[in-house]
Amino acid sequence: MKTLTTTQALAAFCKAAETVPYVTIDTEFLRERTYYAKLCLVQLALPGDDGEAVLVDPLAEGLSLEPLYELFRNENVVKVFHAARQDLEIFFVEGNVFPEPLFDTQVAAMVCGFGEQVGYETLVRKIAKANLDKTSRFTDWSRRPLTEAQKTYALADVTHLRVIYEFLAAELDRTGRAAWLREELGVLTAPETYTVHPSEAWKRLKTRTNSGKFLAVARELARFREGYAQARNIPRNRVFKDEALLELASTRPQNIEDLSRSRLLLREARRGEIAEGVIAAVQAAQAMDPEDYPKPPKSNDKLQVNPALADLLRVLLKAKCEETGVAQKLIASSGDLDAIAAGRRDVAALRGWRKEVFGDDALRLCAGEIALAARGNTVEVVTL
Repeated sequence: MKTLTTTQALAAFCKAAETVPYVTIDTEFLRERTYYAKLCLVQLALPGDDGEAVLVDPLAEGLSLEPLYELFRNENVVKVFHAARQDLEIFFVEGNVFPEPLFDTQVAAMVCGFGEQVGYETLVRKIAKANLDKTSRFTDWSRRPLTEAQKTYALADVTHLRVIYEFLAAELDRTGRAAWLREELGVLTAPETYTVHPSEAWKRLKTRTNSGKFLAVARELARFREGYAQARNIPRNRVFKDEALLELASTRPQNIEDLSRSRLLLREARRGEIAEGVIAAVQAAQAMDPEDYPKPPKSNDKLQVNPALADLLRVLLKAKCEETGVAQKLIASSGDLDAIAAGRRDVAALRGWRKEVFGDDALRLCAGEIALAARGNTVEVVTL
């Protein structure tokens, strides 16, 4: 098993990769102790059972990943990943680059009827007719030297991927759904998918209140926490957890003495820079004009949902997914169906390929233009 530890060796491999139709890629990383993922290993494989497969050690002294990024920019070579989101985030943060063109076998498998968020191990078993040794799944990939078991495990994530890619690509061509996949992958290659602005961090919080004053304090606390974590490359929960943030938004401490009464704030956060940041965030929110308070995110909880229509939409979705072999979750969530039943039309299920598969008939059902009829073990659409 070849491990590339120099830029020159990586450049030679990437030069060879320019002559093939695709290359399979995977990464191993750590994220428990940092805000940004720490890239520890990159696996690459060329097509064919005897195609070269290598490990790239990004922790090797002096190694630059620029030859790999140059390959990412080569639009003549498809870059194949499985569940690519975290891998793409790493390459975007470290190299400001996205692989083009991209193929994600997890998304492709959902389009091809393999279920919701199907795992790599399942695809290896069903398509490549092989089994994976997962004993090295939970390991510290930053430690050197890597064991032979770790190397074998890591390479299996790109060697079997070749068979899976070729099968799914052929299936997409056969069914005419390649455009569906491209539409889905557009989100994965959008910078805003991976860019977290501190001012928007509050939207990730789960809170039941719609109080403008509460949300203003929560927004400023989340802004401080996100900026502090990004600047020091530490997990946001190491600053303070969501539960502590919501407690602080409720109690609105004005000084260190007030902070000391917190039940959920870590001891380290009750003094120093974090404590000062918390108090400053609370004071900034309290000095804010009420007109500048954040508006609560749209929620389906207060929609005037027609429950019978929502149930009919669920039946329609299930029927359409059985007919097309597409995972239900890929088309619409339960909340999406409730939103449609309540009259909202700004739902993803009513755009793009989803509209073709489900959305058009969903709107016709809402308008009373079609009905659903049972025919044996299937449900059919009947035009009224």
